[in-house]
Amino acid sequence: MNKEAKSKRPTQRSIAQKVGISVGAVSRALSDDPLIALKTRDLVKKTATEMGYVPDRAAQRLRTGRTSVISLILPPHEEILGFGTSLVRGISAGLGQSRYHLVVMPDFSVETADTTVRRIVENGLADGVILSRAEPNDIRIRYLIENDFPFVSHGRTELATPHPYVDFDNYEFAYQSVQELLAKGANKLMILLPPEHLTFRHHLRQGFTAAVREAGVAYEEMTEVTLDSEPYKISEAIRARFSAPSPPNGLILPGDTSALAALAALSDIGCKPGRDVQLMIKQTSGVFGFVRPKATSIFEDVAEAGELMAQYLIKRIEGGDVKQLQFIQGIEERKHDE
Repeated sequence: MNKEAKSKRPTQRSIAQKVGISVGAVSRALSDDPLIALKTRDLVKKTATEMGYVPDRAAQRLRTGRTSVISLILPPHEEILGFGTSLVRGISAGLGQSRYHLVVMPDFSVETADTTVRRIVENGLADGVILSRAEPNDIRIRYLIENDFPFVSHGRTELATPHPYVDFDNYEFAYQSVQELLAKGANKLMILLPPEHLTFRHHLRQGFTAAVREAGVAYEEMTEVTLDSEPYKISEAIRARFSAPSPPNGLILPGDTSALAALAALSDIGCKPGRDVQLMIKQTSGVFGFVRPKATSIFEDVAEAGELMAQYLIKRIEGGDVKQLQFIQGIEERKHDE
């Protein structure tokens, strides 16, 4: 950037001159200082936006020790239809008019995610971290707890030390899914599960096995593929199992992409949902309102989870009590019938 262009860049001084207050008051208003009147804060923010003001993050960090950055570490995976977009939208809504802005950092494994978390903490790259897909003994979360660094996770761990989280009641989803399939006449049930290392696999499995054992019906788990398998592999596994003798007549699919792959496979072999097999789907995208034949689904509101996580993280940065920053989303009034 040349000197002429840099000189025309809006500064806190130029905002102060336009609004008619001191530079210090502008700085405090942009930082949401509660000692500055709300009306003044709103006016300063509006003026800054209109003038195209962009804060100097490096200078801000040197001055305050804060970055005003929230890092979302989001591991890409096959079962991501609607998930990432909804999560980011919810987090952005939760950050609202706060001073924080979101930086998304993709990671392809827990090992690299652990490296990313360490880099953020050691180099002061963010004021807080949001993690997804928690594990029972999550090394990322253990490191953040040990370093007293603000964070919130989507999903729970089994660590002894409590930590902030927002989670979906996957146990209850699986349990109620079994009840729903039994009510529709299914008596041989199968479930697709997430990879072994994820906590919500265990919650799903526990809910599923508790319900089928109570009912005394036959059941099985898909072992060749997981929720994170490529869609064509899920489709192949469904096609093979339902073409074999004595196939299940009830199927639980805890994700949008896997459910679409299963529907394609069932269609290929002439197996009709609602007639030959009953389905229960957990969706995050809302796409199954437009899929035919219709199948019963339960909606996991990832945007709501993202908004809560952002709010919890801000409270944690401000010193909030961890035990007050934990929430499990229920499945009441979330079912969409066929």
